[in-house]
Amino acid sequence: MASKAAPADKGGKSDDKKGGGLILPLAILTLLAAGTGGGLGIQLASSVEKVVSEKAKEKPPEPDSPPLTYSSPDTVMEPLKPIVANLAAPSKTFIRIEASIIFKTGALADPKIAAAQIRDDIMGYLRTLSLSQLEGPSGLLHLREDLDERARLRTEGHIDELIIETLVVQ
Repeated sequence: MASKAAPADKGGKSDDKKGGGLILPLAILTLLAAGTGGGLGIQLASSVEKVVSEKAKEKPPEPDSPPLTYSSPDTVMEPLKPIVANLAAPSKTFIRIEASIIFKTGALADPKIAAAQIRDDIMGYLRTLSLSQLEGPSGLLHLREDLDERARLRTEGHIDELIIETLVVQ
């Protein structure tokens, strides 16, 4: 009976060796997979970089930016003082506009006086507006056109444009 017990012990030791032998091939396969993945990643990154650089070379150059409308040295911008007025409807609604006028040098005899007159006209006009006339993009466009027209009439066409810098309705 002792002879049967000895082979059982040998069999138990050989099972432990098989378990330990499975770790080594798994470690090798893991290292091989990591190396292959890293190599493929480097190869793909370099090929993507080549394609991007080739497309950048093929891309036409960007066009030059258009010249500014008022880039001549004889153009002057005179800021108006902030204009605050209440609207006609609802009467508790206030509007604040900051604007500037653009004109050619020497076109206006006294730009400060013209700016004050334009500011006074704008304030009077704003008091006739209702809130519904200012709503939406078309309302802002109409306001801009109306204010520009009033400024040109006041200066007898000597200004080029009235620019609305800020507009707040509260």
